[in-house]
Amino acid sequence: MDLPRRASLLATLSAAVSAPAEADASPAKARRAARAARAARAGVPEPLPPRLTAPTADPVPTVAPPSRTVDTAYPRRRSTIRPWWLTREAPALGSEDAVVHLARRASWGATPELVAEISAVGRVAWVDAQLNPASVPDAATTDLVASTWPRLRLATWEVHDTYYPSSTGDLGTDVIQAYLARALWSKRQLLEVLVDFWTNHLVVTAPWGDAWDAVHRFHVDVVRAHALGRYADMLVAAAKHPAMLNQLDNGSSTKRSPNENFGRELLELHTVGPGAYPESDVRRSALVLTGLSTDRESGEYYYRHIRHHTGPLSVMDWSDPNASAFGEKVADSYLVHLARHPRTAATIARKLAVRFVSDDPPSALVDRLAQVYLANDTRIAPVVRTLLLSSEFGGSVGQKVKRPLENMVSTARVLGVRPGPATTSWLGDLVWNAKVAGQQPMGWPAPNGFPDVAGAWAGAGTTLAAWNWHMGQGWEATSSTPRVAYPALRGLLPAVVPSTYGALVDALATRLLLAPLPTAKRDAVCAFLDKTPEAAVRSTDAVLGWRLPYVVALVLDSPEFATR
Repeated sequence: MDLPRRASLLATLSAAVSAPAEADASPAKARRAARAARAARAGVPEPLPPRLTAPTADPVPTVAPPSRTVDTAYPRRRSTIRPWWLTREAPALGSEDAVVHLARRASWGATPELVAEISAVGRVAWVDAQLNPASVPDAATTDLVASTWPRLRLATWEVHDTYYPSSTGDLGTDVIQAYLARALWSKRQLLEVLVDFWTNHLVVTAPWGDAWDAVHRFHVDVVRAHALGRYADMLVAAAKHPAMLNQLDNGSSTKRSPNENFGRELLELHTVGPGAYPESDVRRSALVLTGLSTDRESGEYYYRHIRHHTGPLSVMDWSDPNASAFGEKVADSYLVHLARHPRTAATIARKLAVRFVSDDPPSALVDRLAQVYLANDTRIAPVVRTLLLSSEFGGSVGQKVKRPLENMVSTARVLGVRPGPATTSWLGDLVWNAKVAGQQPMGWPAPNGFPDVAGAWAGAGTTLAAWNWHMGQGWEATSSTPRVAYPALRGLLPAVVPSTYGALVDALATRLLLAPLPTAKRDAVCAFLDKTPEAAVRSTDAVLGWRLPYVVALVLDSPEFATR
């Protein structure tokens, strides 16, 4: 803007500010009168105009408006639980197909070895063993994590002693890489799938954020410790963990200034779900949780009774006289009550059904799982067992799509990748590629977790990032200095090379996808190689040499591999 125009504008604004107020006095009086009338009807005193408010150095106590006023202003949100009339039954699978289906859904990626393992013991026995992880030997992965990421053993106070007053992303980076290492190589695959499920349910972001000093302990002491146990125990552990208290601001919540973040997300996301409670319950929920805090010096959990609100409280159908400032047991009672609530049972049941069955699971299955949850006092293992052995699960083939991170991890699993000389560098690349695809591990910025429905991952950028990862693994597998250990890609083909290109593509697809490609897609791969399906394969053909990584990537690019 040139100076004359700027001066003119300033003059205009100055005139407007200094203009007499008499011209609009009547409308202003009318507006003030209307506000006063509305405030009187609502039982709330009319605030003074800002220019008449006297300054004060002391905080002025505020009185929350009546619950009815708040509930009228904030209508209930609609629940996402499906109505009973949308129930549908799914057909059962043959035994061989059922094994492959279970391997795809109950792991981070099906492999021929996993399918053989399930086939050898039977689906029921395999599920039961996986639900008792201590019975599944996994020393190699345990040793890898302990030796590669020793900082995960640090207590939060030790992190503070090492880094404070600075913050660091070291612990977050370590816990993300260890979580991926277990997803890739652990024999306890169902546990690792459920660790991912709960990580996405009780969201604490990493590597940076307010939980920088405790996110690693949250993952170990809350998520991993309770992934197959009682949800009531997990919820209490989460609410008293410094990572969650800092993530959702409860560490700074006081009786005079309650922060509603944790109280709200506890109801809406962690337990009963939207539509189950009025808005006024959010404030009462926050008041129950006042006092759950952290120690500034150590960063550890600390109950601050001086911050706890006292007086009778009720949320939904829970109540307590809450007479003492030492209200930690009151908070425990409230959390356990929410965990045992039928609506929480429905929330957890539906989320598990979405993860393992379909984007829109049958309501009959959700209802059945909720009943198992309640009958077993919030224990997760019986719910998962019922789900994985249900007819609805058996009939849900093709109804789930892998999220980007799962696609990339399952790529490495089916290629047989093992730890190598630069495992952490390779895992760092995996994290970066997942971020490009839109799913940086533990990086979802909102407290509701990454979506687990196909429509959320249908973008071209997401697909291209996964395809680039497929191709990159083929290149690294043939590199002279791979960072991790790759079996020779030639080993993906039978020892006796198929005689035709069609048979060769079928064999490669069966090894990578655990089933042949549809005919049209098999023929498309052959056309990529400038061959017909009937063309003979010669020992000197490029498909057995430099072109093999490209063919492997092309098969992994198929929708069949992208299907969970």
